[in-house]
Amino acid sequence: MCGFVGFTNYIDGAENVVEKMMDRIAHRGPDQAGKFVDERVAMGFRRLSIIDLSEAGSQPMTNEDGSIVITFNGEIYNFRELREQLIEAGHKFKSSADTEVLIHGYEEWGREPLLNRLRGMFAFVIYDKNKGRLFGARDFFGIKPLYYGRFGKTLMWGSEIKSFLDHPQFVKELNTDTLETYLTFQYSPTADTFFKNVYKLPAAHCFTYDLTDGELDVRRYWEIKFTPNEQPTLENWVEDIGNTFKNSVEAHKIADVEVGSFLSSGVDSSYVAAVANVDKTFTVGFGEDEKYNEIGYAKEFSKYIGKVNNSRVIAPEDYWGNFAKIQYHMDVPKLQFILL
Repeated sequence: MCGFVGFTNYIDGAENVVEKMMDRIAHRGPDQAGKFVDERVAMGFRRLSIIDLSEAGSQPMTNEDGSIVITFNGEIYNFRELREQLIEAGHKFKSSADTEVLIHGYEEWGREPLLNRLRGMFAFVIYDKNKGRLFGARDFFGIKPLYYGRFGKTLMWGSEIKSFLDHPQFVKELNTDTLETYLTFQYSPTADTFFKNVYKLPAAHCFTYDLTDGELDVRRYWEIKFTPNEQPTLENWVEDIGNTFKNSVEAHKIADVEVGSFLSSGVDSSYVAAVANVDKTFTVGFGEDEKYNEIGYAKEFSKYIGKVNNSRVIAPEDYWGNFAKIQYHMDVPKLQFILL
């Protein structure tokens, strides 16, 4: 999963602060931890190793001369293709991690041209020392989280809002303006959060922050467009959808560790598990009522495709006994409707 934190450095003891912020999200990355601190910026990272398990893939990661620093959460599915293009352009790589593709891609193509070449799920922040700026982005559909907050002269950012709690300039204040939309939709459809001056970077958006004048520019870099120019037959649709699905599944399997799949009794998860040829499947059941417990089918289907199914039944007392922990990790309130 991985996670990162960071802030513009206007405080004493920045190294201790960034370490506390990293510890707050240690659950996102138990494999490695790293930090970068200079007179302008502090960045921290917690790593869950998926691609390039060696220390060469550790973060924060820099380019050859240390002028570009990055923290990145996610996976770039076409990183091998981009890596070859960058090597042909003269860039030197020290690891096989997809993170390094973002560094050299930023150097070679620039900000938005890099984003338009990516296929994957990602959130990252790049510190460009020479240009005195920060550049951050979130993937096309907002799979990976990225929050930021402004408090005085300080800009802070991270994978989870709770990491901000350890920064001395963070002010924990309820943002009541978001209550109306939250109670209507059960989530906040805007960039606002329940903390004043803290925002989520929207999906398919990026930001540039000028470290000299403090100007923050947030903008959309991609939007979905549907412009059909032909009338394909049903057979064409079936073939195209099947090929696209298989291509997407194969792209998601790129990893240097085992790949698993969640499996219910539905057609979609069953199709994914079968096409992906995963190493293991995982299923959660709720109570003893077969209406809500799909473990039996999942085990039967897993046996059919030759895979081991790992399952667990979650009882009501398991859920309510862990409700506080669940709420803590969600970063946003969760409404509960109880019928009496």
